[in-house]
Amino acid sequence: MATAEKKGKRKIVINPVTRVEGHGKVTLVLDDAGHIKQTRFHVIEFRGFERFVQGRPFWEAPIISERLCGICPVSHHLCASKATDAIVGVERKITPTAEKIRRLMHYGQTFQSHALHFFHLASPDLLFGFDAPPAKRNVIGVIEAYPEVATKAVLMRKYGQEIIKATAGKKIHGTGSIPGGVNRHLTKEEVATFKKDIDTMIEWSVMALDLCKKIVSADKERLLSFGTFESNFVSIVRKDGCLDLYDGNLRAIDKNGKIIFDHIEPKDYLDYIREEVRTWSYMKFPYIYPLGKDKGWYRVGPLARINTCDYIDTPIAEKERVAFKALGNGKPIHSSLAYHWARLIELIHSAEKIKVLLDDKDLLSGKLAVSGKRQKRGVAYLEAPRGTLFHHYEVDDNDQITKANLIVSTTNNNEPMNRVVNVIAKQYLDGKEITEGLLNHLEVGIRAYDPCLSCATHALGKMQLHVELIGPDGEIIDEKMRG
Repeated sequence: MATAEKKGKRKIVINPVTRVEGHGKVTLVLDDAGHIKQTRFHVIEFRGFERFVQGRPFWEAPIISERLCGICPVSHHLCASKATDAIVGVERKITPTAEKIRRLMHYGQTFQSHALHFFHLASPDLLFGFDAPPAKRNVIGVIEAYPEVATKAVLMRKYGQEIIKATAGKKIHGTGSIPGGVNRHLTKEEVATFKKDIDTMIEWSVMALDLCKKIVSADKERLLSFGTFESNFVSIVRKDGCLDLYDGNLRAIDKNGKIIFDHIEPKDYLDYIREEVRTWSYMKFPYIYPLGKDKGWYRVGPLARINTCDYIDTPIAEKERVAFKALGNGKPIHSSLAYHWARLIELIHSAEKIKVLLDDKDLLSGKLAVSGKRQKRGVAYLEAPRGTLFHHYEVDDNDQITKANLIVSTTNNNEPMNRVVNVIAKQYLDGKEITEGLLNHLEVGIRAYDPCLSCATHALGKMQLHVELIGPDGEIIDEKMRG
């Protein structure tokens, strides 16, 4: 934490925000009475994947784009594969074997990612309290105080990673998915190994949700009002409105649950979603284009998916969805901390889906890849663990990528994360003596969105640069901006 004072104003900086993937910071500007005047969540790392992928052969996109991240590479690997499916002429028409292997890969990724976030990143705050000493409020503290829970968390993540390894070839930055399909089947031995432990994974997933509900029920009013604000929500849904993390079309609802648009195909996404650039962050700000920048921002991720879908097609997760939705009395749930609850419903759903897929003989045999008439453009959606992911590629006659646009899950949640910082700052810090515990409240709000900042930082056009020359009295003598 850093503090600076100037002309009756005080600036507090949290740099870096902890227990998130990537590098971000929070700045608070307070007046001389300690009241909040401005809050910002800055993403201060820059990565130019949309630029340096240009000129590469399109079939490299699934391998290059997943280098955005070591935490959720499968999401980019699969979304780029789906986009390049369209380029090789088989959009949404890959073989049953290829789709089921990709789905297994994706549910393995979602399972391990949700387990990692809840147990390792979020649970220290929930188990020990937002104001607990930092030396205790961490994953080591969880291991010491709750060794059984910590052990299960490690084994759950390992299970998901082994599924990724079997389907993608490696746990991180695999090569299993290709334009038009996949490049290998599973073996009977691999399937048997996963089937042996899947009922335990489902049981432990239910245990995780029960733990979350127990924590919430002990302090329900405070936790469900923490960082709460109304918003639109966006996700993909299946044709019948069912939750589908791998495939579907785009749906948006407003703060009351009214549908703004529905079943928008990937090729038409630019008619509905646009991005804004602001000078103080390398992460863009998407919005629903027909509503405009001020009213069109939205949330994605587990909470958005549970709010937008009509039902879940696995029994335990559907039962928990119905109970969860009852909290909203028929309307969307807007609590930021409800992301954890929704995330654990998806943890159960992923385990249930894995169990169904492991009984499917198409994993062991069948045609792996197909192709059709070559196209110049490919766009795809995917529900990554952190929310809706967009990949858009255009190619020339030499099969080289000429344009790439990625709207990453965390990018979609940029404005909401800025909103949650503002809401919590005014709710808990305004006019108060600032303590480390109170500042952690801001980080708790950001962590609810499970941001992956490394994935989400891109720029439109030339990289922006802002240089300030500051004199010994703190005054800005000169400044220059580029981009």
